[in-house]
Amino acid sequence: MALELTDANFEEIVLKSDKPVLVDLWAEWCGPCRMVGPIVEELGHEYAGKAVVGKLDVDNNPTVTARFSIRNIPTILFFKGGEVVDKLVGVSPKSVLASKLEKLL
Repeated sequence: MALELTDANFEEIVLKSDKPVLVDLWAEWCGPCRMVGPIVEELGHEYAGKAVVGKLDVDNNPTVTARFSIRNIPTILFFKGGEVVDKLVGVSPKSVLASKLEKLL
């Protein structure tokens, strides 16, 4: 299951994580985001204990959204050691997301 990320918990869950982190930046009104959402949830289950998988609603969390200059959604950010190490914008297949996450393990 993907964790719900917010401006309040982002630093603790994402930036201070000792595991790789996948963050799905999305919004309720975004059609392509609804296509990516179930994939992110599946990855959350599959990588439990190995990586952190979370979702951040850009409409409700302007601080993180601005900090990483998110202009288009869905955007997937990959973090390792508190730093963004990879980024995908738009809809990507599960295999691409899993492959990028695997490289960080």
